[in-house]
Amino acid sequence: MRGTVCRAWHGGAIKVFDFSGVFARLARRLLYVWVRTAQFPEQPAGLGLDPAKPVCYVLQDRHLSDLLVLFEETRRGGLPLAEAPLRAGGLRAARSFFFLNRSHGLTTPARERYGHSPLMTRLVRAAQADPALDVQLVPVVILWGRAPDKQESILKALFAETWRTPGPLRQLLAILLHGRHVLVRFNAPISLRELLADGPDEATALRKLSRVLRVHFRRQREMAIGPDLSHRNTQIDALLAAQPVRAAIAAEATRLGVSPGAAETRARGFALEIASDYSYGVVRALDLFLSWLWTRLYDGVEVHNFDAVTRIAPGHGIVYVPCHRSHVDYLLLSWLIHRNGLTPPHIAAGANLDMPLVGPLLRRGGAFFLRRSFKGEPLYAAVFHEYLHLMLARGFPIEYFIEGGRSRSGRTLMPKAGILGMTVNSFLREHARPLVFVPVYIGYEKIIEGATYVRELAGQPKRRESLWGLLRSARSIRRVFGRVHVNFGEPLPLAEYLDGLRPDWRAGDATGGDDTGQAGEAGAAPPATDAAGATDTSGTDWPRAATRGAAGELARRINEAAVITPVNLIALALLATPRLTADEHALHRQIEHYLALSRQAPYAPTVIGCALEPAQIVAHAERLGIVERLPHPLGDLIRVREGEGAQLAWFRNNVLHLFALPGLIACLLGHNRLLDPARLSGAVAGIYTLLGAELFLHWTPAALPAAIDECLAVFAERGLLQRTFGAGRLAAPEASSQESVELQQLGETVRPTLERHFLTLALLQQRGSGRLTRAALADDCHLLAQRLALLDTFEIAEFAEKTLFSGLLANLVDSELLHEDAAGLLHFDERITTPLADAELVLPAEARRAIRRMAGTGSA
Repeated sequence: MRGTVCRAWHGGAIKVFDFSGVFARLARRLLYVWVRTAQFPEQPAGLGLDPAKPVCYVLQDRHLSDLLVLFEETRRGGLPLAEAPLRAGGLRAARSFFFLNRSHGLTTPARERYGHSPLMTRLVRAAQADPALDVQLVPVVILWGRAPDKQESILKALFAETWRTPGPLRQLLAILLHGRHVLVRFNAPISLRELLADGPDEATALRKLSRVLRVHFRRQREMAIGPDLSHRNTQIDALLAAQPVRAAIAAEATRLGVSPGAAETRARGFALEIASDYSYGVVRALDLFLSWLWTRLYDGVEVHNFDAVTRIAPGHGIVYVPCHRSHVDYLLLSWLIHRNGLTPPHIAAGANLDMPLVGPLLRRGGAFFLRRSFKGEPLYAAVFHEYLHLMLARGFPIEYFIEGGRSRSGRTLMPKAGILGMTVNSFLREHARPLVFVPVYIGYEKIIEGATYVRELAGQPKRRESLWGLLRSARSIRRVFGRVHVNFGEPLPLAEYLDGLRPDWRAGDATGGDDTGQAGEAGAAPPATDAAGATDTSGTDWPRAATRGAAGELARRINEAAVITPVNLIALALLATPRLTADEHALHRQIEHYLALSRQAPYAPTVIGCALEPAQIVAHAERLGIVERLPHPLGDLIRVREGEGAQLAWFRNNVLHLFALPGLIACLLGHNRLLDPARLSGAVAGIYTLLGAELFLHWTPAALPAAIDECLAVFAERGLLQRTFGAGRLAAPEASSQESVELQQLGETVRPTLERHFLTLALLQQRGSGRLTRAALADDCHLLAQRLALLDTFEIAEFAEKTLFSGLLANLVDSELLHEDAAGLLHFDERITTPLADAELVLPAEARRAIRRMAGTGSA
């Protein structure tokens, strides 16, 4: 580009740079001696450029370094050259780029800072003069140091990208410190013709184009480094000035009999206790440390479906809702999101983690803290609600665990409605920015807290959760943890969800949806009018019902994003054997059944299956130290290592919901031998009411028959059932066959769950209607299950977990099989006998007798 003059530097002696061909090439070569870039998209086709239309690139700020990078990257990427002349209809320009911001001095007025580029003005005039003319405007974002997958130092973090436009000195330091890690993102082209479609005058068209480009650049920067962060004290001042907090301060002064100033001081203390103090430098330092840590702990971190998040990130508020399996979850997810170029979320952390040294570090990494309960502290509740609202309204990504605590059993726990209800209320109050929930499944092959979970499920008291406890656990476990899988499920746009429940919600009363007494650990279970979570929102307290319904829907979407790992399959197969040992070839065949079900009758399209073959799966489990090989002349045996069996149940439960329906069908076939298809479907539907609610299964009653047919087709193909001709019945394999053993082992997947249901229903029937409260019945079930597990062959940790009994009773109430009166006593009628009769169809006689004997009925 001969003789082109570019006014790229603004402040200082140098105002003009002459870009004749020699100087441009020399400047680029000098810069790229040091600079290394990562270009997105990697292939030009990803931009979707129309080769028949001219292209003009847009840079946000005037920096010579940015311009040189643009020149070089268009060459390397095979894109139309930025320094090439622009030919658009009758318009002739010496260059194919312009800067959006004409100046960025600290004292420059905004009207000059966003003044219109001469080339942009000429383009608008040309397009208005020629209706056939169109130009593709390609915004280009260049971020110095925004490549988190490269190792960096604290010094580099101090000069990382921020929202403040850097001056020449800071830009020079950024080049020196971050020149090896430059992110260049070419964005989808914007049609100039489409922007001018409504025929505005020149001034209006220029303002519109400038506004569209500014919004675009702001959204891209938000994706990379997060929203424009105000100082923490400024945030707190805005928080305390909000009308709901002012009203709460006045009420607190009256309640405590103190002055308004004293009540405000108390509110400020609560705000400081809650608020994060986000520091991008600390986030970068944590990225460096965690990259080293994951490399030492894991064989790799596999990410699935992150594109779903990238697509919705611009212009949306995001709430990440992961399952909670380990203390590693929140560190891993934030690291991974940052690694993939988005803003790490602000995480709702328990107040127990706000300890010396650790608390300030987490706070600067984006954590905000909440107490387990808000009861007795209305001012604290008001401050927290307003803080969360402020974060959501300003577009900060948020992360919290709707299960409350970590799952000791490995399955998805009953959601807690507290902080989710606050989120719904905040959106009802202000919904200018769309809000999307992103369910996330995190799957491990070994967990640091495994031994702790086993002890707690066995009845030992729960220790106070802390990072120090995590570090103690890390020291005591061998450094072989396999791979970690993180799968991003189907996003749930809150506005669309509310539209489906109540189309007039935007005009309604936005109150009543949260539980102000509880934060993350408390709240009601989602209503279960059917297994797919239908929600009644016709009442005046509809936001609360909508919150519970959303909680159930998110739990189901987390389950739909499950990842089937080799350890999950080993756990399913070996825990179904009497002595946790199997012939290697028989084990391979059992694993093949699970693989076939996951591939031919998949639970959901978002589930990630296991790509390994059975022999590779067994070898992987051997390497992790989960199983051991016992050589034998008649064929090697594979056995669960001593001490690993109890932990292996945790991994089986991770994917229990994926194989619950095949397991239920296997139980019915195995214990009845010959069944009419209609009888089998009816029994499955009867049991599914409780099973689906407990495991957050996603099939509606209308969709269940098709899912049953898919499973039966796989069973028939693999020899696990036979269809009798003439009678049209389903028959189990011959009792002496290997297929019969394999069918029985498939049924073991859900047997503990079904036995727990049978025990609860039998105990209810024995004690009678209106005799027990929900809490008393849960305690009795828990104690009887413990005793039964010790006297018979039931697995105590799995069979006697108290929270599962509490959840089952909640589901019985929600399904209206139980009714709770004003005194809290549980009532039922003859309908309770239907699920009891269905449960008898799937359990062997000895198990039924043992449970009935323990429940005190005395009948077989």
